[in-house]
Amino acid sequence: MALEQKLHLKLSQKLIMTPSLQQAIKLLQLSKLELQEVLNQELLENPLLEESAEEAKQEEAEAEAQEKTQTEEEAKAAEPAPEKEKDSFDEIDYDAYFQDYIEYGYNPRMGEDHEEFPIENTLTRPPNLTDHLAWQLGMSDCSPAVKEIGAFIIGNIDEDGYLRATSDEIAAAGPYDPADVEKAISAIQSLDPIGVGARDLRECLLLQLEFLEVDNPMVESIVRDHWDMFMQRHFVQIAKALAIDMKTLEGVVEIIKHLDPKPGRKYSNERAIYVEPDVYIQKVGDEYIIVLNEDGMPKLRINGSYRNMLHSMDSKSDGETVNYIKDKIRSAVWLIKSLDQRQRTIYKVAESIVKHQREFLEKGIDFLRPLVLRDVADDIQMHESTVSRVVSNKYMHTPRGLFLMKYFFHSGIDSDTGEDISSLTVKKKIQGFIDGEDPRKPLSDSKIMKILNDEGINIARRTVAKYRDELNIPSSTDRKQIF
Repeated sequence: MALEQKLHLKLSQKLIMTPSLQQAIKLLQLSKLELQEVLNQELLENPLLEESAEEAKQEEAEAEAQEKTQTEEEAKAAEPAPEKEKDSFDEIDYDAYFQDYIEYGYNPRMGEDHEEFPIENTLTRPPNLTDHLAWQLGMSDCSPAVKEIGAFIIGNIDEDGYLRATSDEIAAAGPYDPADVEKAISAIQSLDPIGVGARDLRECLLLQLEFLEVDNPMVESIVRDHWDMFMQRHFVQIAKALAIDMKTLEGVVEIIKHLDPKPGRKYSNERAIYVEPDVYIQKVGDEYIIVLNEDGMPKLRINGSYRNMLHSMDSKSDGETVNYIKDKIRSAVWLIKSLDQRQRTIYKVAESIVKHQREFLEKGIDFLRPLVLRDVADDIQMHESTVSRVVSNKYMHTPRGLFLMKYFFHSGIDSDTGEDISSLTVKKKIQGFIDGEDPRKPLSDSKIMKILNDEGINIARRTVAKYRDELNIPSSTDRKQIF
């Protein structure tokens, strides 16, 4: 078969990710705060972008006021100037006033107080656990070698106060003398808060018992010798091993419960993160009104001066400048259109959510309907991935509270009524059953399943266990109150 070249025409459809489409997708998944940062950055990088000026009426009013001011100034200029009053300060002989200080080498600014640094440079944060331990280590009388190793150990202590490095790893990091490593670990474990620098929970509690000098040898015996049984809540076996009754064991266990399992949390610098909703849902009469939160969002427009400059330029002589301005104009137009498309898409998704979850807004979580991304995508005639990007990292403020937009999307469970029940509603029921149970006879997953089945909710035991884990609720064995 001979090799030959031929030309063929072929029609096909495929999605091409143009720069404008990529930009629109990027903006769509940003939260409001992230979008503000992007827009402010674009305002800095693109000289053709600017924030919208005031309304035309305000501009006209300012222009009229300016003309009026100019007229008044011209009228005043035409009037004869009044005789200038003599200022009493003009009569002061400043040379004679400062002569004595200059002769004796006195600096007239010598007595003034000056700030060496701006006040912003003095702002600081409260000390965290690392700062607190480093300060104590620096004030200790340890040898320089131990302090050096101690500083390395402090850097390997997590926010709970536990040392996340073995003695061998610390010794190999220097390399350091193993004897000095043990001295440094002991030095760190003697610092405040008590229990810091422990390798595990057991060692942490033992350090606290040693410092508190608890006058009950059975407490240390349980932690040191019967720790596995204690963690598995085998209290009957512990009582037999210690040859004590359950009443005495209850007092011993109560002492252990009052120890701090996470001593480093006292010096945590975690701060509350305040959420600003992207969408507000307000009820007006019998209707729900959707309002996009645009507070603090810059209103963008293209700078008219550059537009006029482009019209006055010659594309031949000023080719490079013309191309630069055209490129920036094109980029600005894409950004403005993408931003507008983002806002309209968020509004459509929010409107669809309100339509599907109206009963929840009216009556509460018991009436939350099962909803998936496909339902909203079909409703607003958009792709499911677009809806997913819209609800990502965005919050909706409703009369029922502040929720992630993803909160309204969840699976459903079959019921005898013929309508699916929201998984969130089922989780609330499980939480309610466990809150009202007898602590000495907690409900098992099978028992909870039977109760839900009696209510007409067709759910399996493993699903109950899954929802209980998602609610961070321990099993019935761990919830059982022994004492």
